[in-house]
Amino acid sequence: MLTWFIKGGPLMWPILICSILTFASVIERILFLIAERRKSNSKLVQQIWGLAEHGRLDEAAKAAEGSEDSVATVLREGLVHRDTSLTDAMMEAASADLERYNRGLVILDTAVTLGPLLGLLGTVYGMMHSFGLVGAADLASQQKVITGGIAESLITVSFGLVVAIVAIVPFNFLNSRLENQRRKLESAMTRMEILVAKVK
Repeated sequence: MLTWFIKGGPLMWPILICSILTFASVIERILFLIAERRKSNSKLVQQIWGLAEHGRLDEAAKAAEGSEDSVATVLREGLVHRDTSLTDAMMEAASADLERYNRGLVILDTAVTLGPLLGLLGTVYGMMHSFGLVGAADLASQQKVITGGIAESLITVSFGLVVAIVAIVPFNFLNSRLENQRRKLESAMTRMEILVAKVK
């Protein structure tokens, strides 16, 4: 592996950096999702709904106080500020929550795009270097120089594609989790708006 890396040329270094950032981002996102799952409290959310449906909005807001559940936090913000701007308060809290889910996706998206491009650039660079050596070589060794140089230049595109392939699976998975969270919060916000409107 180290031999291939050295043969790949100078553009193997940005590919290596890209792969390290991708790996670190994936690990961080996995730990984030595990932490969010532990913070989830569906019983508390059901309790909030029960209190809100009976018009006990102050009690519902107090029940959600201190909770780390994302839905409960968004609903509490809306209930606390229901007299001024229920929707805006919930929207602000939901945006902050979704921003946490969106963190790290830029790195993965960049890796999916940049990995193959760096590999292709490395291939072009390697081929230019190989053809540059052809003029200095005798006829007997020209074929060896060309084939060997092209083979080495393809190492970068191979590594770039590996980085993109490794990044695209968690990228799509995390995007789906982001969309699921968005739909979950939007549904909760709409339901709370309806309940508060009934109480008023």
